[in-house]
Amino acid sequence: MADITAAMVKELRDRTNAGMMDCKKALQECGGDMDKAVEYLRKKGLAVAAKRAGRATSEGTIQSYLHAGNKLGVMVEVNCETDFVAKTDQFVDFARDIAMHIAATNPLCIAREDAPQDILDKEREIYRQQAIEQGKPENIVDKIVEGRIEKYLKEVCLLDQPFVKNPDVTIQDLLNELIGKLGENITIRRFARFQVGQE
Repeated sequence: MADITAAMVKELRDRTNAGMMDCKKALQECGGDMDKAVEYLRKKGLAVAAKRAGRATSEGTIQSYLHAGNKLGVMVEVNCETDFVAKTDQFVDFARDIAMHIAATNPLCIAREDAPQDILDKEREIYRQQAIEQGKPENIVDKIVEGRIEKYLKEVCLLDQPFVKNPDVTIQDLLNELIGKLGENITIRRFARFQVGQE
């Protein structure tokens, strides 16, 4: 087993914001391999998130983002289980980042389940028409349409979107990471995006 140095633990902490003991354990489990340890900690965050998913989130915060020029603004409600977590810097910073992200990307909904069926039906019809006009064989049109719907959902559902500050991770990845760190169920409850002159 590789010797785990304090410098290695510090580097992993800097990359993941995980606790010192978690970082040391991850490095030990992964034989000192930094990239594997990062992946190990991300998976651990996913496992914690899955365990906590059913727990009630009745505390939280409302944060806002106002873009330069005051012509675009966002309010977002992010919930957690306890008032203690709601007041932590990590939780509040996460909510602010989500508000800024929403201002930049203008998502249609939070999760795939929330995507309005009428909009999805309209998109499907457009994609079907495009595939037919491109002369695609009838037997693969449905596959093409579903592939494009999948791509569309990744673009318009907040949790599926790549985070604007770090496109390597999605908003869902960020949320799972925070749940892993803070040890509580956390949900993005709702948001409102306002732009001057737009409905």
